[in-house]
Amino acid sequence: MLHTNQLKAALHAGKSVFGLINSIPAPILIEMIAYAAYDFVIIDMEHVSVNLETVENMIRAAESAGITALVRVPSTAPETILRVLDCGAQGIVVPHVNQAEQVRQVITASRYAPLGKRGISGGRTTGFGTIDLLNYCQQANQEIMVVVMIEDRLALDHLDEIISVPGIDMVLEGAIDLSQSLGLPMQTQHPIVQHAIQKIADCCKKNGVPFCAIPRAPGQFDAWRAQGVGAFLLGDDRSLSFRAMKAHRTSYQN
Repeated sequence: MLHTNQLKAALHAGKSVFGLINSIPAPILIEMIAYAAYDFVIIDMEHVSVNLETVENMIRAAESAGITALVRVPSTAPETILRVLDCGAQGIVVPHVNQAEQVRQVITASRYAPLGKRGISGGRTTGFGTIDLLNYCQQANQEIMVVVMIEDRLALDHLDEIISVPGIDMVLEGAIDLSQSLGLPMQTQHPIVQHAIQKIADCCKKNGVPFCAIPRAPGQFDAWRAQGVGAFLLGDDRSLSFRAMKAHRTSYQN
């Protein structure tokens, strides 16, 4: 059932928040991330082979463990956004946003009238009728987040148009894809790529939209904090799990 979006509330209160991408499609991983004291998790449907039934169960795990669950959708397709939100996601993360019109389409698909045209359904999001539809629609428009990812050269040319669209709740950078788009594949620390990320952060600040940073090198976390950034994505569960397992095995030498 829809409830207060703690991530959105924390951002509005100026608190620091920390999240992970979920790349291992299993509800127990969501619970582990929550009990490890992360504030939000992004369930990945862009790069991970996961069906909607599993996504719904992962969202249930997030609800029970008290962590905000966002879902990264594979595209701006309204039918995908609709089904993800009907599963109970507290927000969507949209990759490769390059034009303001894409944002408007996403907001239209994810919000009810008068803010959008999301299709109305009862079910688990309303507590099977515990919340009447009118109150649910009003609450959903307040609580559900729209997060856009900037990860292409084209988006850099339209940053202000994109980020100034009313209804964006957070902006996330995608430095790896951005590096490819800028002709510097996988060179996320290259000055040109870092300058582009800073440009995104500056535009967010100008428009009063929270920017979510991804610290990838020593000193970057403190540098972002010094700029007033309070939202951080700290990698994904798959890579963290692998590194932990590898370190554990390495500690027992033959």
